[in-house]
Amino acid sequence: MAANQYQQNCKMSDKEINVPNIGEFKDVEVIEVLVSNGQSVSKNDPLITIESDKSSVEIPASFDGKVKSVKIKVGDRVSEGDLILTVEQSGEEKKSIEQKTIKEAEPVANQDQVEEIVKIKQTQNLIKKDNSEASSASPKVRKFARELGVNINEIVGSERQGRVVEDDVKNFISSKINKTSDKTEVQSKKIVSEFSHSDFGEVEVKDMPRVKRLASTYLVNSWTTIPHVTNHDEADITEMEDFRTSLTDMYTGERKKITPLAFIVKALVASLKKFPSFNSSIDDIENGKITMKKYFHVGIAVDTPHGLMVPKIRNTDNKSISYISNELKTVSDQCRNLKIDKKEFFGGSMTITSLGGIGGSFFTPIINYPEVAILGVGKAQKKQIFINGKFETRTMLPLSLSYDHRIIDGAEAARFNNDLKENLGKNFAYKLAV
Repeated sequence: MAANQYQQNCKMSDKEINVPNIGEFKDVEVIEVLVSNGQSVSKNDPLITIESDKSSVEIPASFDGKVKSVKIKVGDRVSEGDLILTVEQSGEEKKSIEQKTIKEAEPVANQDQVEEIVKIKQTQNLIKKDNSEASSASPKVRKFARELGVNINEIVGSERQGRVVEDDVKNFISSKINKTSDKTEVQSKKIVSEFSHSDFGEVEVKDMPRVKRLASTYLVNSWTTIPHVTNHDEADITEMEDFRTSLTDMYTGERKKITPLAFIVKALVASLKKFPSFNSSIDDIENGKITMKKYFHVGIAVDTPHGLMVPKIRNTDNKSISYISNELKTVSDQCRNLKIDKKEFFGGSMTITSLGGIGGSFFTPIINYPEVAILGVGKAQKKQIFINGKFETRTMLPLSLSYDHRIIDGAEAARFNNDLKENLGKNFAYKLAV
């Protein structure tokens, strides 16, 4: 009799778990399936999460067993009585559950047993995460994790039986962010073409010039880390050009050849003095620190056969236009002949890049990190400008001012450009020591 009863208890039986009475929920969407076939579940373990327009609710298991067949999937719509899954359960399991309930009610013998149980529970939680099983959490916490794009099953809960709470989700995200910020280099995903260039005709593979390879790293860093904004405007340089082309040597009487760029450098320095934020660098963005420079070292983009180089003209505030013009020629030759010291490419206030000798009008120059602004200069053109009720022929210079929007706003950039235009106009050129 006892043997027959034991065999009967050990027989396996399949039981169904259906959607219970969930109040006003009807024809609601399944947003999570938290178990899979073959997984063992205990009573009150969450099986699925359903969501209506108002809230989300977890449907728990009503008894222990092993999941035999999950009958629904994410996206299905369910109502009360719909079949969720079938559970394989033995009579022996029922008996063990009853015995387990009785044992849990018994007092623990001593403190050592308590500590051992805690260790076992913690180990079980970690094993659970390694097996990617479902975490225990309220619908509110699950929704919170989903909105932040976090897989809640990857989080080890801090509450009883490993239950996940909102603080666990926040701490999990913080740990991920800290790991990401520890990386010193940003790795770009390499895009590989399906075809080779040679598949379509004759090609020639050449080495990229060393200067361009070196510059590319700085350009990518500037473009990806600095929020660029570019302000386009035109400066009337009619009087400046008339003055520049009329200059002669007082001893020989020969015409002085002074590049327009020397005038632009001097005009830029005057504006930098008036708007010091353009002569700064953001060195510690996390702590909100910027470096305000008291010197005026203007960078000049030089086009060379090896690539673009940006040497600095030092202390331009203390140099005459003639001196600056001569120094521009000197450093340009040094760059083209690769005779310039590496240090001369660093420690600048602001950079000027000019296309005037080539052509073109407006463009978007990339800021030369760690500077916060760069001035792009196009080719001057004569235009008909409406002044005092009539059209006049004026020489107009295109200006493209790119600036770091973290430290310079649009209004300040516009005021800077207006001041620069005045400095390049008729009231400024005559006041400069040539």
